[in-house]
Amino acid sequence: MNDEPKLVESPLSQAISSGGRTVKVEIYRAEDEPSWVLEVVDEYGNSTVWDDTFPTDSEALTEVKKTILADGIASLIGPEDGKSKGDWK
Repeated sequence: MNDEPKLVESPLSQAISSGGRTVKVEIYRAEDEPSWVLEVVDEYGNSTVWDDTFPTDSEALTEVKKTILADGIASLIGPEDGKSKGDWK
């Protein structure tokens, strides 16, 4: 028996590029949940998942775009080896 929830991926999931760097924005929810999860995966496979969920997939996409505009895309890109030395947040 498979207890894993079925995930629904938003059609708004996409790659976003800025300053020569690209991240993959993944917006999804469990089939039986109304709220959307926002996850960003960088070019090295590092993942950033927002603690809060979003009522709509478009609100999740707006949030990541606001983050990139405010903090830069580099704020969502971790170390190449995937190991933080305590300075990446």
